[in-house]
Formats: sequence, structure tokens, C-alpha cells
Amino acid sequence: MIRVVFMGSADLSAVMLERLAQERGQFQVVGCVTQPDKPAGRGKRLTPCACKAFADAAGIPCLTPERVNTVESLAQIAAWLPDVIVVVAYGQFLSKRLLDIPTLGCINIHLSLLPRYRGASPIHAALLAGDRETGASAMLMDEGMDSGPVLMTRKTPIYDNDTLETLHDRLAAIGAELLVEVLPLWAFFQVKPVPQDPAQVTTAYKIKKSDGVLAWEDSTARNLRKLKAYTPWPSCYTYMPEGSRERGKRLKVLAAVPGNVPEAQWEMLPGTILRVDKYGLLVRTGDGAMWLTVVQSEGGKPMPVAAWLCGHPLKAGERFVTPPQAPRPSGAVFKR
Repeated sequence: MIRVVFMGSADLSAVMLERLAQERGQFQVVGCVTQPDKPAGRGKRLTPCACKAFADAAGIPCLTPERVNTVESLAQIAAWLPDVIVVVAYGQFLSKRLLDIPTLGCINIHLSLLPRYRGASPIHAALLAGDRETGASAMLMDEGMDSGPVLMTRKTPIYDNDTLETLHDRLAAIGAELLVEVLPLWAFFQVKPVPQDPAQVTTAYKIKKSDGVLAWEDSTARNLRKLKAYTPWPSCYTYMPEGSRERGKRLKVLAAVPGNVPEAQWEMLPGTILRVDKYGLLVRTGDGAMWLTVVQSEGGKPMPVAAWLCGHPLKAGERFVTPPQAPRPSGAVFKR
């Protein structure tokens, strides 16, 4: 039986920890390392992440260090005598001393087809780029960021109706199955690590709240991809027109569809409202137009635009303005 220490903190980590725990005949999860409890809700009550909640319920010993590479943390992990450490969206870099603890090394399940989209937000990046395919990779970890050799991959199409939520959930399930398949193969020398091609590396940088602002100068297709990639978080938004009574306030855009620019309005600047009717707001983009169909005001609830307009009158000719954005680092996929 393979002794496993599991390290993770995100919801998708809990999916994979639960899948490992189901295979009691093959694996023994001897310990779980996750993030400390964090304040949540209106009362800011300390709440465990999904991984810790599952580990506690399943009777798996749990370690929640602020810094995982301390002598105390390393001693506890080593005391569990793991054959392998599995890492899924843990959130801290692992030192060489930690990587060297298990005899079979540390295996990371990363939700992209490495070396494409190393980094913190590979699912967002694939949707934003308009990729037609993505997947999950089982990687033998080294000291770099997602740079170790790949043991196995599993692919999935990205469908036209995929959103961040649907693709996240599908990849979490694919990653969980990949994990339980690759561990015994690696343990019994039936799979060979393949180095990543450095010429093919792209990086999915950590998303900031400001990344969600809609740049009306961009194409309609890119703005619609941004809606898929950034809903529900960090969410997409614009700013109310200068002439409106709520000028300068953020307006979340939760859903939109492509639209056509009326022939007489091709001279309008990006961000200009071209039409206001029961279908929504038709807004000029860099190469066409898009209908905003579901929006949310600051402090308000999501609403169909037709209903929202009853309390927030806007008219054709007013313009949503995109503020200047700080550039991303060179090579960032979000600049694509």
C-alpha cells in the first residue's frame, strides 16, 4: 500500500483528496497539510478550507502551518513516513528539503497541459485565450514553478458553452482520476518522466481584481472570453458613464452576447451605448458590439438589464469608459 501525504487547500484539492481516500486498497493517506483556518462570513468566524474539513471528517491527521518549510513542519511530515507527497493547489512553494522527504518524490496535479499555463490560474488562462482543448498534468515536482518533468496527462475539449465553473469542475474530476491512475504506475516504475519543452512555456499569472475590467477597445470575442474566464471571480465590470447619476461607479457585467453595429453608428467610440431596449444594452467594442444582458450594480443583486434599467436609466450615446490598466509582465498570457 502506498503511503500518501496530501497537500492542498482549494476546493479542487478536496475533490482529489476524497478520491484518494476512496481507494483504500491502494493508498493510505497518512497526513494532510493545508492552510490555517481563515475568517469567513459576516461574523468573520474562523473556518477550515474544504481540504481540512474533509480530512477532519475522515480522521486524517492534519497539519496547518503558516510556513510549511520550517523545521517543525518538516519534522511532522517526515514522521508520517510518506512514500509520496501529492500536491494540488497548496499555495506555498516547497523547499528542496521537503521535496526530498518521500522516497517517490512529490507529485503535483496541475490543471493544464504543461508546459502551457504554468502558474496560479491555468483554467482562467485557457478560457481567456480561446483554447479549444485543455487538460490535467501529473508532474514530478522540482524547485521551480510547475517546471518538473511530466508523468502523464489527460485532455478534454473546451466546449462553446463552458464557463469557469463548468471547466473547473470537469478538470477537478479529470485530475482526480489521473491521480489515482498515475500513483501506482509511478510507484512500480511503469511510467517515465518526460522533461517539459522550455520553448513551449507560457505562464498564467495570479489574477488581480483589476483584471476583470472590460476593455471596450478590445474585440467582442475577447471581451466575451473574459466573461467566461472571470465569472464568478474576479468578475467583469465597467464604470457608469459620466453623464449618468451614478457616474464612476462600478457595474458588474455577468452575461453578454455578440451584437451587430447599426450602419449609421460605426463611427461611435468603443464603450458607447448604441441601443437601449428590452433585450439589454448594445455597447460598441473595438471591432463590433455586444449586448449586455445581466448586470449588477454596486451593492445590488444580479438583474436582467431590462429590469435593471427601470432604476438606472441610461440612453444611447452615453459611454462606458475603460480606465488605464497597468501592463502585465512580459509574456503574460493575459496580454495575449
